[in-house]
Amino acid sequence: RWIKFEEKVEDGGERWSAPHVPALPLHSFFQLRTCLQKGTMLLDTDAPSFKEIIDAVLSGQPEDTELPPELRERLAALLLRQPRHQPTKSPLRLLAELSLSPCRGRGGTRPWPKRWSEPRAQLSETPLKEQLRNRFKRKVPPGAEAAHIAVGEVDFLEKPFAAFVRLRRAVALGSLAEVDLPSRFLFILLGPRAKARACHEVGRAMATLLTDELFQRVAQQAEHREDLIAGMEAFLDELTVLPPRKWDPSARIPPPSCLPSLHRRTTVHPPDQQTHSNGDMAAAVDRAGLGHACSREELQRTGRLFGGLLRDIQRKAPWYGSDFSDALHPQCLSAVLYIYLATVTNAITFGGMLGDATSNMQGVLESFLGTAFAGSIFCLFSGQPLTILSSTGPVLVFERLLFSFSQDNSLDYLEFRLWIGLWVAFFGVVLVATEASHLVRYFTRFTEEGFCALISLIFIYDSLEKMLSLADTFPINWQYRLDNVTSYSCVCNLSSPGHQVRGWRGPEVSVCDPSSLPALSPQPPTAPASLSRTQCLGQGGHLLGTSCQYVPDVTLVSFLLFGGTLLSCTVLKRFRSSRYFPTGVRKLVSDFAIILAILTSCAIDAALGLETPKLLVPSELKPTNPARGWIVFPFGANPWWVCLVSAVPAILVTILIFMDQQITAVILNRREYKLQKGAGFHLDLLCVSLLMVVTSVTGLPWYVSATVISLAHMESLRKDSTSSAPGEHPMFLGIREQRLTGLAVFILMGISVFMAPVLKHIPMPVLYGVFLHMGMAALNTIQLTDRVRLLLMPAKHQPDLAYLRHVPLRRVHLFTVIQLLCLALLWVVKSTVAAIIFPVMV
Repeated sequence: RWIKFEEKVEDGGERWSAPHVPALPLHSFFQLRTCLQKGTMLLDTDAPSFKEIIDAVLSGQPEDTELPPELRERLAALLLRQPRHQPTKSPLRLLAELSLSPCRGRGGTRPWPKRWSEPRAQLSETPLKEQLRNRFKRKVPPGAEAAHIAVGEVDFLEKPFAAFVRLRRAVALGSLAEVDLPSRFLFILLGPRAKARACHEVGRAMATLLTDELFQRVAQQAEHREDLIAGMEAFLDELTVLPPRKWDPSARIPPPSCLPSLHRRTTVHPPDQQTHSNGDMAAAVDRAGLGHACSREELQRTGRLFGGLLRDIQRKAPWYGSDFSDALHPQCLSAVLYIYLATVTNAITFGGMLGDATSNMQGVLESFLGTAFAGSIFCLFSGQPLTILSSTGPVLVFERLLFSFSQDNSLDYLEFRLWIGLWVAFFGVVLVATEASHLVRYFTRFTEEGFCALISLIFIYDSLEKMLSLADTFPINWQYRLDNVTSYSCVCNLSSPGHQVRGWRGPEVSVCDPSSLPALSPQPPTAPASLSRTQCLGQGGHLLGTSCQYVPDVTLVSFLLFGGTLLSCTVLKRFRSSRYFPTGVRKLVSDFAIILAILTSCAIDAALGLETPKLLVPSELKPTNPARGWIVFPFGANPWWVCLVSAVPAILVTILIFMDQQITAVILNRREYKLQKGAGFHLDLLCVSLLMVVTSVTGLPWYVSATVISLAHMESLRKDSTSSAPGEHPMFLGIREQRLTGLAVFILMGISVFMAPVLKHIPMPVLYGVFLHMGMAALNTIQLTDRVRLLLMPAKHQPDLAYLRHVPLRRVHLFTVIQLLCLALLWVVKSTVAAIIFPVMV
């Protein structure tokens, strides 16, 4: 049988082989051409049943090859017999049949599996129940039709009998097919004895032709016999011949991971165009591979005030209802949980750094509330709701500089920040009105890859830095020796030296004589006055002894959880393409890969019982700094001229917000993601600008698109084809575009304050592992990563990439090295006070 690739029934007759590319002798195509030239051919036949088709075939023979009446009757009786099919059974059914079958060791006979019907039975005009329940139909794409090929040898024919039939409309032919599908094409080839092998190969050649998309078009539109033969000749023009004894004909060629498109097969390039003009061809490949927005309708200028914004609203308004209904899928649930945990971790990280930079004028609670409010509003009204808003590094640097400047000049930080935010919002609206977002069309691959690579590397670096800092908080006890366990002790000193102290891990002793310190006893202290470490330090005491600095090896366990989470996320995410378990199970595991990895790591941590650092979220709705309120007033604390001077730093922040937002928007709206609902560059910028007003008035952090988390959000919503032919890889269909997942994430962010008792059981090393996975996944989405691998790869082992066929390798390496040098420069700038100009340098 064929769908896209060939499958054979193995010699045992109980299973289908693995799908493979058919390998056919060239002579079989020449014999097939002879059959089409001399055999019976019926085009656009009206026949509702298989019996009428056979009658039309036998009565429509050419006069020179017409069979006698008695042979026609025998031939019709043979063709109308019920064919024997090999059913596709589920593993559970096979196990059930195996358990119910008698023992094969007794009686010396082997019970053969029961077929659908007896081979001598008459063909049924209605589908059998086995056809309707056949699991193989799930592999058939919607709208597919069946083609039937009957070949074999008979003893009553002296010369071959061939016929090709095309029905005017596809009809169901009863129990003829393995599954209940309408049929349009039939090919019959019966020959005399000793011709079985040749007939079989001709039938395989015909099946291979009918599975070819281009020949299908020819066969459906052919009006004469010559049209079919011309289509076959075109197929032979693309044929590749393997020389004999240079390969094993019995070897089965596995299906390729990627097939050429019909457009590439139908487009013929002149030879000189293929070998020369590397620059033009490389540019074409570059545009096709990346999907730049050079000619996007969203970025065309209208020449009117707010013209681009009105176009965005008109484009997105018809999709608003489906933005919620399209989210009713289990995949969206996994995306919500995954992005929620990533956003919580990011909010805690930036909230803590903001608190350190601003003396808690903005802290973790403000970060939670600001993320929840700004993200929810953005998801409801933005042009690209798949974008996730977050605080970014350049904004954090600006907040630190602004706070230091306010302290040095005796200015109120929040009021000064309020006026800057209002000016930024005003400048943002001006940019929207003048359609400044059309400048995005000039962003190149160089810019996008540099920005995405830097943000991804920041995620990777931060996650590793957080893990390495655990060695300072929970130091590893390098000096511990098992043989010296009797000399280890720790006591709490509540008074001056020479007085009695209370032992933390032992009875009361005097510190005057160090030799009198007792050994570290595994028994719990029996003295009622013994104090714990926390109680001792709380009462103003200090710890003395050789084991006071000992802590369980939390660092090692944290790194194991960190690495285990990263490995689990990677392996489970790739489980979709695994060979194990049915397709539905693989897809479910892949969709919930991150959640399964987090739950597994949390269970391991709970089983070990060590005090690893946990996720801590605020539990009270009050400002982090008691000296501030929830509303910032524009006047009263600073001189009147501050509101005018604030326009100067606001220009820098506007450039920062514009570049950060729009570069991320370009990356998310690439053509390769196959987005169907369009982008909204102007509408997104307007939403971010208006949110600046609210967050500035309430003293909450400023927000802009987060590249890595947004890419992770889109990757978690990938849609693949549900039905794929055996051997065919699932086809990427696009992204599940909707607003509900992002909205649910930010609503959960808002109620996280009330979920603190549950979230405190999640270890931070697990979330750092998820962060590292997100950074690595985002890094693998850009071409720069592939070209860096090429630098380390010998030419003979390099993959067959499209741009390597048209661009000299030295130019590819030169382009990559320049990108890496610019990336290193950006990293240096990011690590200094000049990080605020980072988006401008990009």
